[in-house]
Amino acid sequence: MRIYSPSETAAALDYKGLIASIAEIFALGAKAPQRHHHTIPKKGEPDDVLLLMPAWAEGFGVGGVKIVNVVPGNSARGLPAIMASYLVFDEKTGEHRAILDGATLTAKRTAAVSALAANKLARKDAKTLLVVGSGRVAKELPHAFKAVRDIDKVIVWSRTEATAAALAERLATEGFHASAQSNLEKAVAEADIISCATLAVEPVIHGTWLKPGQHLDLIGSYAGHMREADDEAIRRSKVWIDTEAALHETGDLIKPLETGALSREAICGTLYDMTKPGFNLGRTEADITLFKGVGHALEDLAAARLVLSNLK
Repeated sequence: MRIYSPSETAAALDYKGLIASIAEIFALGAKAPQRHHHTIPKKGEPDDVLLLMPAWAEGFGVGGVKIVNVVPGNSARGLPAIMASYLVFDEKTGEHRAILDGATLTAKRTAAVSALAANKLARKDAKTLLVVGSGRVAKELPHAFKAVRDIDKVIVWSRTEATAAALAERLATEGFHASAQSNLEKAVAEADIISCATLAVEPVIHGTWLKPGQHLDLIGSYAGHMREADDEAIRRSKVWIDTEAALHETGDLIKPLETGALSREAICGTLYDMTKPGFNLGRTEADITLFKGVGHALEDLAAARLVLSNLK
């Protein structure tokens, strides 16, 4: 069994290939069990979460399971909030073939899913990206969106101005025209695509700030008490989700469903719908589209297979 380092895992996950691999597995109609979600109580800091995410797909060649520790308190320690490993097994024999760096895989596939959805939902002429957050996934988002849109400007906002500035500087060295913005409302007004990757428990994006034609990407909230957008943002948007599991896992959907700001009937569809042959959104210039992803085990499996394929 081979163990892939974070750098090896990252090198094997180019965004064009990863986006295509994720689209392929959803287009096949593959299914996976809903992830196991366990809370680990902590004293003096937010509770941790342990996630177990198995997946397999007939004819895919491999299956896998991801073990994730989400530790919000790590931000105070200067450590990533997500620690994870991904175990790959042979579809036919069950032999354990590899262990991948799960945190790298998670960050990459999360950004890739956002880009996949934006490619289906955002305006074709979208050029300005607002990244809300400055953590591990936030660092990946501009590269992922660049694979599907001609992004020529990146704005970064974070609750901590120093980390926003640091990310903007890093992105500038990576070829982006990037800058930090301390006023989030102003930053929203300038953006074509708004991508939120935070651990917020109260909305940071307000619907009254949104303007026609924008695409809003929400990927931070993974639990019922967490929210990145308020009811008005949900109410004004055409809402798409990664899978039906999102309806039960994130405050960005649970709360609006409770208040009536959103109905199940109003949800436009999932990644399964977006990846069907001949999909046509039919967006108008006035439409505001919103994608809410909570992560799905099939995305991890698609990424893991790509790593093994690229690093034979």
